[in-house]
Amino acid sequence: MPAIDYEAEYNNRRRVPEYVEINGRWHAASAAYRAVARADLDQRYGPGERHRYDLYLAADPNAPLVVYIHGGYWQRGGREDYAWLAQKLVARGLEVALPSYSLCPDVSVMDIVGELRLFLAALWKKTGKHPLVTGHSAGGHLTAAMLATDWGKISGVPIDLVRAGVSISGVFGLPPLIDTSLNDLLHLDLETAQAASPMLWPPPARDRTLVAAVGGAESPEFLRQSRDIVAAWKRVGVNCEYLEVPRANHFTVVEALADPDTPLSAKVAALTRV
Repeated sequence: MPAIDYEAEYNNRRRVPEYVEINGRWHAASAAYRAVARADLDQRYGPGERHRYDLYLAADPNAPLVVYIHGGYWQRGGREDYAWLAQKLVARGLEVALPSYSLCPDVSVMDIVGELRLFLAALWKKTGKHPLVTGHSAGGHLTAAMLATDWGKISGVPIDLVRAGVSISGVFGLPPLIDTSLNDLLHLDLETAQAASPMLWPPPARDRTLVAAVGGAESPEFLRQSRDIVAAWKRVGVNCEYLEVPRANHFTVVEALADPDTPLSAKVAALTRV
């Protein structure tokens, strides 16, 4: 078999050159909504400059809570560009929290995992709600990491803080990134890549739920990553489902989450009741 070209498989900006137009559309819609939304913006959850989150409020104070973690290969992006997604979910009666986090190379991937744990603990203290956690790309990785976290080791939160997660286009085993240009800022070696791979961690408790969604037009490696974590966690009894979004690429798959008529969006709505 020919060697896998990991650069081609994982460099989604090269695979989808129209990402510039897509991101521009998201940015404009987010800025417009963020200016008028009923929300608690720029809430601190830690001491760092990027340790902030926005909480978009539903009309019903008892509405289910969704956390969306942005992507960008742990080295770019921010919560502000996804207010458009919060707008779509709030319109469906959900409360939505969007966190930012520090970026590589200023911190490591595992440092970011720790920051998201800090964020979820702060969010619990503010809302008292169990969140459905979802995220895209690096955010999909972080979603799986939050689901597999032993919350019994985190002070002030319930042991089942995160009961369900929807990872969208996640990377759950990081070693393939080592020899790609993406690693210029990640600084992964085999040891740190393995340590940051939820696929290699002890799996979540058997009563947890993971949906691993991926666009049907994504690279074979992205499809494999989602299939592999579902198969691995299913073997030990975790509730898992692989969900392929037809014709979606690595960027447009996020828009399926916003569309109430898609199976991905319906799955998120259903899991807010878990």
